[in-house]
Amino acid sequence: MRLTVTFAKIVEVGPRDGLQNERVTIPTEVKIAYITALADAGLQVIEAGAFVSPRWVPQMADTAAVYSEIPKDPGVEYPVLVPNMKGLERAIEAGVKSIAIFTAASDTFNKRNINMTIDESFENYAPVAARARAEGLRIRGYVSTSFGCPYEGEVPPEKVLEVSARLLDIGCYEVSVGDTIGVGTPMQVQGVIGMLLQVIPASRLAMHFHDTRGTALANTLAALEMGIATFDASSGGLGGCPYAPGASGNLATEDLVYMLDSMGIETGIDLKRLVKASSIVAPYLDHPLPGRYLQACTRSALPVATRTGAVQ
Repeated sequence: MRLTVTFAKIVEVGPRDGLQNERVTIPTEVKIAYITALADAGLQVIEAGAFVSPRWVPQMADTAAVYSEIPKDPGVEYPVLVPNMKGLERAIEAGVKSIAIFTAASDTFNKRNINMTIDESFENYAPVAARARAEGLRIRGYVSTSFGCPYEGEVPPEKVLEVSARLLDIGCYEVSVGDTIGVGTPMQVQGVIGMLLQVIPASRLAMHFHDTRGTALANTLAALEMGIATFDASSGGLGGCPYAPGASGNLATEDLVYMLDSMGIETGIDLKRLVKASSIVAPYLDHPLPGRYLQACTRSALPVATRTGAVQ
């Protein structure tokens, strides 16, 4: 196997994509400590929250407070998710510098997720993106259900390309291509990426794999072989997707970093500090974190934070 990738950028999605899909609500001060620890571990892009309706996503209701209190490392980007103009205005008021917008490659999923068709979502995001660009904000795009839909089944790669290209056209600097229900396999991943690369440079693509069926790392390796160097991951394996039945389990950041480190691919992330960051939020959940590296470290009695914040 020959790889051209020597450095991989990891986008940490635990504080947003991870926590918003947990059943429990994490205290604001714990989120602040968690995000701070992730930055200390070397993550350069950390999703800090989402300006969405607290009625629908109560776990993100304190995003403004969290964002205002986290120490802003000048070398770290702290994007927040916005679903519409109201969310963007709240983000601007909070002083954010980077946002994310999201749609899907499946109309049925999009309707279940944001109550819009794909075309309607672009009608919604066009003015949002225009305003964000005018404010000097960076915009990242997400494409859900790129490898399969829980309602429609197979998703044509051509549709993934169409939606990804439209996100770039409205001003996204990068598109994250998501395996929302964790059904992707390495050959499928390479097929989709191969089609995307006919139009979109690898430098503007990221992969967001779920480990629902245990294929996330294999899919990451397949993407690396295609020259993709940016991957989303969630520390400890936090979260999933409430609108995709059975899709719990993001790829754990620790598992990804461990594999990349062993392959000689630089990430700039300190694994021990990353484990400590995950251990800050772990005691507040109603289940153990599923990340395999984290579980192995816990069994090996590495220092783990308690609910009081002390390290044992």
